[in-house]
Amino acid sequence: MCGIVGLFLKDKALEPKLGAYLSEMLITMTDRGPDSAGIAIYSGDQAGQGKITAQSADPDVDFATLAADLGQAIEAEVSVTVKASHAVIILPADKIDAARQALADLRPGVTIMGSGESVEIYKEVGLPKDVAERFHVTEMSGTHGIGHTRMATESAVTTFGAHPFSTGPDQCLVHNGSLSNHNNLRRALIREGISFETENDSEVAAAYLSSKLAHGQNLGEALESGLKDLDGFFTFVVGTKSGFGVLRDPIACKPAVMAETDQYVAFGSEYRALVNLPGIETARVWEPEPATVYFWEH
Repeated sequence: MCGIVGLFLKDKALEPKLGAYLSEMLITMTDRGPDSAGIAIYSGDQAGQGKITAQSADPDVDFATLAADLGQAIEAEVSVTVKASHAVIILPADKIDAARQALADLRPGVTIMGSGESVEIYKEVGLPKDVAERFHVTEMSGTHGIGHTRMATESAVTTFGAHPFSTGPDQCLVHNGSLSNHNNLRRALIREGISFETENDSEVAAAYLSSKLAHGQNLGEALESGLKDLDGFFTFVVGTKSGFGVLRDPIACKPAVMAETDQYVAFGSEYRALVNLPGIETARVWEPEPATVYFWEH
């Protein structure tokens, strides 16, 4: 069943409250998916600076000397901020690829949740309330973000099966639905050189969009292509460095509602996820149309 939320802020005055708003929206959707939960926060970028969000089952060991070890390996200044089982690694943006390769050798038990210049991704098994508290999401600020609470249907309940899935720089996806042709698509994407962490069909959807973007399409074009190439039922909310997009399949049997004011654009699987946003009583509220791409960016 799953629950999805998304929030794109137009008003910079609201940015310190992004994490608090997203957390409340996602917690409201708990009964749509109690297995696991995750949130991606886009906090804006600083010139020349990159981020890697990493996860470890043994953070006390894996993250203890990571800044020094990784900095030596890539010959750059590195800082590490540990947040429970996750760590945000700050480093020069042009060293991200080298750092990803070095991490595989230095810390084989560490999994990269996402990387780029703006995004941070936190996800774990558990209820949205517990996940938000564990990573102090309510204290985070940012420009936009998306979240997901999962009811597993296609793969195991694990940290890595939780959403969002990130398969490209500053890109991530949350999904409600089920794809019927994900195995064929996975094989085709592997031939392109894309690797996968899970058997989850939603990771395939994320990788499909990353592939289209890497081949020169913009997000709107990539989502339009998905209407031809992706079989099944789906509602996607996709995050990028500059904004977020929404797409429902042509049948659109998965619930979705959106709201827009002068301050924000919001998405929820159900209207109740939006009811405590400021100014919602005067917002333009609508159900996104089937097979229609919606996208907002800064």
